[in-house]
Amino acid sequence: MSNNGNPSNQAGESGLYNRISVLRAERGITRQQLADALHINYQTIGFLERGDYGPSLKLAFGLSEFFSLPIEAIFSTRPFQPLSQQVYGRRTPEDDPFNHQ
Repeated sequence: MSNNGNPSNQAGESGLYNRISVLRAERGITRQQLADALHINYQTIGFLERGDYGPSLKLAFGLSEFFSLPIEAIFSTRPFQPLSQQVYGRRTPEDDPFNHQ
């Protein structure tokens, strides 16, 4: 895997980056549970997470509603910045005052 193995930093065939696996992990839900909530096949969640499938507008809105986030917080045409960079403005591990390497 490229980009340090982070699935949200791979666009795949769809050309979209996403945070679905991160959002699932934060909420402690499986692909099957998410798929059941959205009334889709659990394999579709895997295809989405890998970037092998671009969601329909209806599915993108369904994910947005499920996670209570705007669509652009879940999908992007550009790689997502790490949340630590977005929230705290940290750009590299060297900039992190808590990094004691």
